[in-house]
Amino acid sequence: MKNVPRIFIGQNIESGNIIPVDKSVAHYLSHVMRRNDCLVFGDGNEYSATLNADGKTMKIGEKTDHTDPSGDITLYFAPIKRLDDMLNMATQMGVAKLVPVITERTVAQHINWKRMKKIVIEASEQSNRNSVPEIIAPIKFADLPFSDLVFADERAAYGHKLPSEYKNIKNVLVGPEGGFSDKEFEVLDKNGAKGLSLGKTILRAELAAPIAISRVLK
Repeated sequence: MKNVPRIFIGQNIESGNIIPVDKSVAHYLSHVMRRNDCLVFGDGNEYSATLNADGKTMKIGEKTDHTDPSGDITLYFAPIKRLDDMLNMATQMGVAKLVPVITERTVAQHINWKRMKKIVIEASEQSNRNSVPEIIAPIKFADLPFSDLVFADERAAYGHKLPSEYKNIKNVLVGPEGGFSDKEFEVLDKNGAKGLSLGKTILRAELAAPIAISRVLK
């Protein structure tokens, strides 16, 4: 349903239920969109819904036939200063999980979890998803699933030969602003991670993430 507002509700949505509505959602529907009908989603499903006259509750209608376009890719990423852009684009591309990774050159180690959640919810609403990416607690670089991992490899810009096949790999890693250290490259290569070429130029981390995801989705 084109142009109908989409609202993330969460899990356990059922037709006929009447649920409480956050003030911000009620304001958005009533005063910004000037309508009381919308679509709600969560846990892979989408339903029609109507804001009740009290402005505080919403009635869940019938389940729609919209299939969740989300995928099953996990994005491992070093937190960066412009994290908002990365999370927004990765969510729009359908990633299932987002996992911060602390690398040697990670600068922005403080993570605003509340803001992360807000960004991925808004991106999911906008991009026609029926689910929101799961945000996982940070892990150490040493704990990555190296044997089932592709990573954005800036060495390709300097002629480093990389694999051309990335079939059935669902884990994508993007490094920090300063790139991976020599030691980290050594660990990645030694443990079977596959470098992924993003072209002949060096990209900012927030752009490298969606391009790396797109290469794996092919």
